[in-house]
Amino acid sequence: MRQAFVHEAVVEMAYDGDIGAPGAAVTVALCGHWDHPSPCSAAPHHTDAVRTEQGVRLRILFAADPDNEHPVRRRVEAALATGQLRGPDGTLTHWRLCASRSDALTSSELDHGERLTRS
Repeated sequence: MRQAFVHEAVVEMAYDGDIGAPGAAVTVALCGHWDHPSPCSAAPHHTDAVRTEQGVRLRILFAADPDNEHPVRRRVEAALATGQLRGPDGTLTHWRLCASRSDALTSSELDHGERLTRS
């Protein structure tokens, strides 16, 4: 039975860089392309990206069977470590992965995590 998990990361990127690009790279790693029919077969997920003083903070909320948690995290980390993604308009966005770790769901993420487990 799927459970909800969180992976948090911080990337450094140009201020005018597309902060959605790292999340799109995660989607490509998990689903094959950022534009795919729902639900995501590998691990239903959602990425929240926010600019902070430390860089762009990413919280990747995903649902997976507990036995599949670590393989999904490895794919997330590998996608973020690539440090680049070419968007649909051809623009290449670069970033540098500064930190990456597992984290617990916050109280505000519980409902979304529950919905992902049913996807």
